[in-house]
This record gives sequence, C-alpha cells and structure tokens, in this order.
Amino acid sequence: MDSLFIRGGVKLEGEVSVSGSKNACLPMFAAALLTPEKCVIKNVPNLSDVRSMAEIIRSLGARCENIEEGTWEIEAREISCTAPYELVRKMRASICVLGPLVARLRKAKVSLPGGCVIGARPVDLHIKGMKCLGCSVEIESGYICVDARKIRGAQIYLGGRFGSTVTGTSNVLMAATLAPGSTIIENAACEPEISDLCKMLVGMGAKIEGIGSPTLCVTGVASLGGTAHSVIPDRIEAGTWIAAALATRGKVLVRGALKKHLGSFLDILERAECPFETRGSSSIYVDASGASYRPVEAVTLPYPGFPTDLQAQVCALMTQAKGISIVTERIYPERFMHVPELARMGAEISREGSSAIISGGRKLSGTHVMASDLRASAALVIAALAAKGETLIQRIYHLDRGYDSMDKKLAALGAKVERRKSSE
Repeated sequence: MDSLFIRGGVKLEGEVSVSGSKNACLPMFAAALLTPEKCVIKNVPNLSDVRSMAEIIRSLGARCENIEEGTWEIEAREISCTAPYELVRKMRASICVLGPLVARLRKAKVSLPGGCVIGARPVDLHIKGMKCLGCSVEIESGYICVDARKIRGAQIYLGGRFGSTVTGTSNVLMAATLAPGSTIIENAACEPEISDLCKMLVGMGAKIEGIGSPTLCVTGVASLGGTAHSVIPDRIEAGTWIAAALATRGKVLVRGALKKHLGSFLDILERAECPFETRGSSSIYVDASGASYRPVEAVTLPYPGFPTDLQAQVCALMTQAKGISIVTERIYPERFMHVPELARMGAEISREGSSAIISGGRKLSGTHVMASDLRASAALVIAALAAKGETLIQRIYHLDRGYDSMDKKLAALGAKVERRKSSE
C-alpha cells in the first residue's frame, strides 16, 4: 500500500483546480443503465471509486470506456440484473445500480454493500422506496432481490433517523423515471449532486419537477435516450483545498469552488475569522498570511447544512484556532476515526459522544499516522501540512478513492510531499 510523506511547515501558494464531483458522477454511471443508447459523461475525476463503478457497469453487460481524460462513454444495450457481492462490497455507492435495474429490467438482484468504518449506513430507505413503488422486495443470502413487474408511481416519504438519504433519493428517483404514473418523493435529499443527477436524467428525457427542493415530482416515461453531461465540480474537494490553504497560512486560488454549494462551510470560516474572498461564481481566493483564527462550534446536517464530508477537515483546521472548538456529527455519529490520529500529532482533541472537543493553538508535530477512511485521510494531510517536521500517512488508498491526483496538486502548490511505495 502507498503512503504519503509530507514535510510540514510550508505555506501553500498558487492555483489549484477542483476536479469533477465523485458523489455526482458515480450515480450518473448507474443512470446510463436506464437506456440502451450511448451516454457520455464528462469532467469525471480520475479516482479508484470511478474505476470500481466502471467495473460494476461492465459486469452487468454494458460497455463502459474511458475514451479520453475525464470523459467516459457508456452503452448499455443488453444488461443483466445481478450485481455481485465481490464488486459491490468495494464501495457503498454501487448500491445506486438498484434503481436503474428495477426501472429498466423490472427486476434486480444487488448485493447488500456491507459495513463501513464511519458507522452504520443502512439501506432500509432504499428498500422502503422500492416497496412504495409497488415492488416486491426480499433479502436472500445477502442480496436485495426485487420483483418490479407491478411497479407504479406513488407518494413516498424518504425521511430517516438522520434526515434524508442521498443514495436512497438517487435510487428511488431513477426507478421512478420509467415507472407508470406520477411519483412524489418527499424529504428528498437536496444536495447539489442530486440536482446534477436530475439534470442528466432530464437530458435523457425524464420528466422531473422540483429539482433542488425536498419534493421531487417524477412523471414516468416509456423510455429514456442517450445524453452527454458534464459533472459539477467537487464541493468537498474544494472545501479541503480551502482548509489546507488556511491551515498553512498560505495564498491559494481554488478554481471550481462554487460559492452556492459551499454556503454552510463558508459560514463556519467567516465565524472563525478565516480570510477568503469569492472571485466570480466559481473561484475562492485564500490569503491567510499571518492570520489567526477564532474557535467555532459546528454541527453537520443534511444539505444545505454543514456537510459531514468536511467535518474531519474542519477538525484539523480548528487545531490552528486558539481556544475551544466543538464539532458535532449528526449524520454519522461514529465518524471520528481521525481524532486519535490528530492527537498523535500533538492536537489537544478528544471525543465526547457525537462531538469532537478541540483545544486549538498548540503546534502540531509530524509522526506516523494511519488513514482510516477517505475524509479522515484528508484531515491528516491538512494537519501534516501545518505540522512541524515530517509525517508519514499510511493507507492512502483511501485518498485515491476521492481525490484526483492530490499529491501532484499539493506539489504544484509548493508542498514538500512524495508518494512512497510500501517497499520504501
């Protein structure tokens, strides 16, 4: 497994471009299964998760090719209904093939995706949605088996214990596009990634109203056609670069940072007195030379609230703010695997229930740390950049799942960073 070696204490300077959104493009690959016609998806990031999704699409019988950098072509003329465990287990987003298979084939057999280090992430709302659409659903030998011969439009409430469900909304939405009649999805996820999926589906001929709102109205159509769609920039990557620039007291222009997608995160930065300015509609500039930050209280919530995928990065940033910050996790209360690793670097941070208590202002020092998941990995990178000395971050295959060429982008900003093979 590769590791990332970082020599800290260097201010990041320059420009960085945000890649396409991982959480938007993965369900789009699944959406291409809704039609036998060709779909072209552009601005796709070069990630291991994207390659894993492509493998699943191919296993179902579709042609899925990376025809040029950032552009994939999918043609699903004839497909099967079974998504096997050995592929689905690699990432939870692969559950998104359920809705398209149900819609197009009127049957599906998709493996349950399994456990996750950041806590329980059940698929009960996905199953509820399919049942509300008139489908028969059984769990057999670890597979979700759906008989959708009687599928029809319905009114569906998708609220759960921790709010709306993003992948659940994607699945029910895609299943409804080809279901006879009208479907109303209440408490639908409002994330920009859902809106982007809706736009792709509309381009394929779907009839969807209420895009961007918690109520989606879908009128089923007889068939969908091919389309070409460009993926939105990744708001989580954008937030990560902004946090890294602030933590190193750097000067960085982040291109592809859409203010309209980052409102709650930018509000936290404003309360922390972090210096940044928006430039146009899609760039944010950070000049944190000599800046000092105030501690904050932050709570993760469904969009447009503070995203859980930026919680770990904010924890790392708040180690640089003098005073006590409290970061509370309401989406995945167990998502604090980064806390003991930040403590190893000298951070005065502890977990109290679903909150991280950070007494910031202490100088971090480099050491060996272990990445546990995608966003925890990003937090450790931010901390390592701000720390004194050398840090070795192990198991960075997590980073490769969600950040396109992070080591190369860091090096272009002046960071002292190198990827090392396990043999080294």
